[in-house]
Amino acid sequence: MGLADQNRFINAAALFETALDPDELLETLLGIEKSFGRVRTIKWGPRTLDLDILYYGNRRVASPRLTIPHPLMHERLFVLVPLVEIDPCWVHPVLGLSVEEMLDRLAGTDHGQEIEKVDI
Repeated sequence: MGLADQNRFINAAALFETALDPDELLETLLGIEKSFGRVRTIKWGPRTLDLDILYYGNRRVASPRLTIPHPLMHERLFVLVPLVEIDPCWVHPVLGLSVEEMLDRLAGTDHGQEIEKVDI
């Protein structure tokens, strides 16, 4: 996604519970990215690690630093493909669509995204 002239990187999704509120979770994730050498110089530029909050239960957050659910998740195969494996029935609180439905709608379109499944 974004800059084409960059090294390949693995994209994955994880489902977990946390006692952190969304802003605290964002700070924690940014700290983890930084500890892996991520330096943000250009939007969607080369990265060592990219951690995003896709959703936080059914909460909606709209602040200058954070938007939940992720505003582009429904447009990205590389988000929906792994997400459908771990939480296919989660329903987007704005769109009213499950992860499976979002993937079904997007799968028939060509967004130039190459998805390569890798077993880890």
